[in-house]
Amino acid sequence: MLVMWTAQGRDANGGQEDSALHPGPWELIITSDLRHLGLARGFVEGVCQAAGFDERLTHAIVLAADEATNNIIRHAHQGRPDAQLHIKCFVHADSFEIHLIDEGEPFDINQVPELDPRELRVGGRGVFLMRRLMDELTCERRAGQPGNTLRMVTRFRPQDTGTGQPAPGGVA
Repeated sequence: MLVMWTAQGRDANGGQEDSALHPGPWELIITSDLRHLGLARGFVEGVCQAAGFDERLTHAIVLAADEATNNIIRHAHQGRPDAQLHIKCFVHADSFEIHLIDEGEPFDINQVPELDPRELRVGGRGVFLMRRLMDELTCERRAGQPGNTLRMVTRFRPQDTGTGQPAPGGVA
């Protein structure tokens, strides 16, 4: 089951947003199937392109979202292909915010240790990359229902979105 729609005029907190300049939230719901990773990537990339972000900023956001989506499908929804993943993107004048809402067991992202990037290992780099690529990374249990909300935010100066300036999160 795949459903996609766009709603305009609300920011991440439900307040009014300048929807003529920054539409959103943009939303996608997919089932927990690794074959849908490309769809999720394309969705996030499309939102970034619609917002006018440059290639570097777009790549950083898409990579962080891809890592998060992959982790949710493989770990939070392990063995439950019917579980849904809800992706919500919010474009603001000075930031981009993405919420990934899962149906998994409680997860405390703060318990994931910081990794030494020089350490040779297979796997286990998803949270490391998300932390490096985004300015904020939080994961909270959903109130009154199963699952978690992973919230990632990247900040930028409005003029940086299309000028080739360094992307947020220290991405060069």
